[in-house]
Amino acid sequence: MLTFPADDLLRRGPAKKRGNYNCGRCGLPKKGHVCPSSPATPLPPRSDHRLRRALSFDEEVAETPVTPSPWETSGMITEDEEEMVEVGGGMSLPESCLAKVLRRLPPKQLMGAALVCRGWRECVRRVWISAEEIRIKVSQIRFVGSVLHKCDGLARLTLMMESDADSTVLACVAFSCPNLEYLEISLAKDAVNRITGDELGRFVAEKRSLLVLKVAECTNLGFLNINSTSLSTLWLSDLHCISRTVVHCPNLKELSLDFGRKTNDSTDLINMIDCLGRGCPSLKNIHIASVRLCNDAVRSLADANIRGLRMLSLVLGSRITDASVAAIIAGCTNLELLDLSGSSISDNGVGMICNAFPRTLSRLLLALCPNITSSGIQLATTQLPLLVLMDCGMSISGSSCEEQDPQDNTIEIDQRSIEIKKYQSFPVKKHKTMHQKLIIKHEHLKKLSLWGCSSLDALYLNCPELDDLNLNSCTNLHPEKLLLQCPNLMNVHASGCQDMLIGAIRNQVLNEFTAVENQFMLKRLADGSKRVQVPRFLSQATHEDEKMKRIRSTQCILHLDSN
Repeated sequence: MLTFPADDLLRRGPAKKRGNYNCGRCGLPKKGHVCPSSPATPLPPRSDHRLRRALSFDEEVAETPVTPSPWETSGMITEDEEEMVEVGGGMSLPESCLAKVLRRLPPKQLMGAALVCRGWRECVRRVWISAEEIRIKVSQIRFVGSVLHKCDGLARLTLMMESDADSTVLACVAFSCPNLEYLEISLAKDAVNRITGDELGRFVAEKRSLLVLKVAECTNLGFLNINSTSLSTLWLSDLHCISRTVVHCPNLKELSLDFGRKTNDSTDLINMIDCLGRGCPSLKNIHIASVRLCNDAVRSLADANIRGLRMLSLVLGSRITDASVAAIIAGCTNLELLDLSGSSISDNGVGMICNAFPRTLSRLLLALCPNITSSGIQLATTQLPLLVLMDCGMSISGSSCEEQDPQDNTIEIDQRSIEIKKYQSFPVKKHKTMHQKLIIKHEHLKKLSLWGCSSLDALYLNCPELDDLNLNSCTNLHPEKLLLQCPNLMNVHASGCQDMLIGAIRNQVLNEFTAVENQFMLKRLADGSKRVQVPRFLSQATHEDEKMKRIRSTQCILHLDSN
């Protein structure tokens, strides 16, 4: 052992303590060890003496294939080989388990979780890479860029814009999401959509993988220029003053164009619908809501000869009459849904619909059609055996088409909720007091909406499959003339009805205030003179069957709120 004088020790400083360490090649203790796997020519000494990492960067490693990262081969790594991540309290979880937990966080909280430690950051990165769908609220556009550039496999994106939307949003999405298939942009109450038709058309043309596009508040488009071979669904709402329309989407299946309720709209719907029919031959579902809909626009749709059309919705067209029904029948032969809410068709038009689609039509919506009476509704339920949904709200309301100004139509229709909150604003100069009776017997009808039918005096329903009934604001419906024979009824809406009518509904669907059922059947004597009670053991129905019927009837919910 070599010794040093005290002066030399002071000059040299304290002795260097390296400690024990292992060989970076074979893992054995390094002290007094000659590695058998060392190359023939010794490698130059390393400039640092830190502990070696598991993955070496020497020349030997460069010759071997690189091991995939855990997030790339999560299905190949066993639980013993997977790296553990500390979660606090002296506990740890595998990376895959922590990633599943972090996947439930919103994007902002997920970005904050990446700042905890390196293990969490790797898990968050794994979540971003594997994300296929993101729904976020956007207050600043730069936040969109900071999130989307981490998601290489993103396919579905929903943006709720709390600030104004412009071309920057589309540019950020186009750059960060090369494989995007679904894009939906909605706006908060005070936000404005400033995207123009040129910018939207350029975005759709560049995104060749885009299948679904839904954009709200499209008031500044100016013109519509959509060309795409991949687009299958297009929803544009709050359109206004579209000067020109050029749409060429051969694979488009569903189209929804919702125009604003402004009277100064100058959109030429006839040329627009003609362009849609020629440029989109594969259309199956069409929804157009505009106060400018008329018979000529419907004829242009019929002339397009879209034979594959299954669902047609032409809403708020007060100038649509029975002539439009004839055009629809001539151009569409296999309709499954027909929505002519807000039109001026009559019972004759309903009869034409029943004669044309008895084997295909399953959903018929005729709300806000003042020329339709209870006779037309009964005709539809009688001649359409496949009908499962029927909406005739505000149709039996005692007002006629001649008594209203089509230019003052301010009604808003929400097809999804099938409810209009402000229907009282419908301009009517004079009301007719007409007491109408409605009798419906149908084997497959499941949803029936009669909201706002103020002229309805009596209602008799025998629908074993009916599960949803809307009687909101049926103010003149008499409790004594209400009969509901619907054993599977689950929801009854009765807001705005009289208290006695609500009591009658409770009595029939909830079995409240009812007397005990008679335990004996009645049978007429042989001479036909009178009927006598027959003991239970002679009857066909069993006590268990009636008990199950009573149990099912008590599951119905009565909705009395006005929302």
